[in-house]
Amino acid sequence: MTRDPQTVHDLVGIGIGPFGLGLAALAEPLPDVDAVFLDRAPGFQWHPGMMLEGATIQVPFLADLVTMADPTSRYSFLAYLKDVGRLYPFYIRESFYPLRSEYDDYCRWVAHRLPSLRWGRRVVSVSHDPDEDAFVVRAERLAADGSVTGEEVHRGRHVVLGVGSAPAMPPTLQGLAEQAAESPEAAPVLHSAQYLPNRERLVSSRSITVLGSGQSAAEIYRDLLDDIHERGFRLDWITRSPRFFPMEYTKLSLELTSPEYTDHHRALPAELRDRLAREQRALHKGISAALVDDIHEALYRRSSGGRHLPTTLRASTEVIDARHDASTGEHVLALRHTQSGAVTEHRTHAVVAALGYRPRTPRFLDPLGDMVRRDSRGRLDVARDYTLDDAGRLHAMNAEEHTHGVTAPDLGFGPWRASVVLANVTGREPYPIEPRIAFQTFGTPEPGSPDAPTETVLPRTTGTRTTATTGAHR
Repeated sequence: MTRDPQTVHDLVGIGIGPFGLGLAALAEPLPDVDAVFLDRAPGFQWHPGMMLEGATIQVPFLADLVTMADPTSRYSFLAYLKDVGRLYPFYIRESFYPLRSEYDDYCRWVAHRLPSLRWGRRVVSVSHDPDEDAFVVRAERLAADGSVTGEEVHRGRHVVLGVGSAPAMPPTLQGLAEQAAESPEAAPVLHSAQYLPNRERLVSSRSITVLGSGQSAAEIYRDLLDDIHERGFRLDWITRSPRFFPMEYTKLSLELTSPEYTDHHRALPAELRDRLAREQRALHKGISAALVDDIHEALYRRSSGGRHLPTTLRASTEVIDARHDASTGEHVLALRHTQSGAVTEHRTHAVVAALGYRPRTPRFLDPLGDMVRRDSRGRLDVARDYTLDDAGRLHAMNAEEHTHGVTAPDLGFGPWRASVVLANVTGREPYPIEPRIAFQTFGTPEPGSPDAPTETVLPRTTGTRTTATTGAHR
């Protein structure tokens, strides 16, 4: 085991996705931050199973790893474009939205330039050494084939958790997915994260069903639609959402990814935050409007001349049960229409579940016990400054959607959060933190606030709603 008790890093990061990578890039030039970042993967990879040709990310290029914290950073997307000779083509293209493959390549470009990254390290435990007042992070070194080649210890005054999320497969489909995974010849039941490596298996099936209503489901449906006549399969798209809704991208809605809304959301009761998370899905889990229109255009074009198009799109429909029919080789999905209550049986040879991701619950935090705050449901209780412990030295990145709302998964808000973490680590503000960016107010204005209208806050009443305002109404 490699162990150097003399080295105590200022920061040990666990997980190197876009948020962890952005934190590493922002920490690298700071003279008072000695940081090391660990990840079990052999190198950076960002949704490799969904790297479809022509697909773009859903945020502008300014939402890169660093720009919103430091526009002068040598790790910006524009610096990457200049280095690889694509700045002028990107400028002439006149689109704010990089290709997904381009964003992935940009992240790899940054990763190759950071000496603080340690790939092939699987963290097995995080404990606290009270004598040294430091976190002790134990990790296994992994070979390319995943085998363990050794162990090592990293000590840090601060630990940043950035392990991201895991593909979500509902219990109704989990058994089918495990059964299909055991045999390469079996009809596939897989998550959208596994789409590209299994695409040929899918299009070789006689029928394919895509589940979900987000961007991934739409991209997969659109991609498969191009082969529906040539490969001769049936294609169905099913979602329990009431419609195939576009991502809401109006300016005032975008202000919900702001420090002010995060303050407001964090102060709400947990039950209300959970309800809002469901209601605000269209802010970050919808489909880009351009893709919605492109799908309709493709359907229109491929059905021209009276051609039969073997496909259906079904909203307000949920999977309530699933089984495999060995006699036909089909998967049988029991579907319930959420509005009428009608239950039908749907048969398909392949299933792609584009049902999103769920937060990871890392067991390696267990040795810390009660040092880690948790809510009544056992979830990480992330404070406003992204800390998980009372001492303010254990931090979380993209594990706080249930506490902070829609800013948690937003790529553009990652640098702001990283700036808060680094301010906590250094005791100063190496990157200015804007406390206010929104024009609107999300809660009741504080009395005496210069932005507040002239209002009188009345006691809460029951029955008839009572309001009082001495200023003008809008």
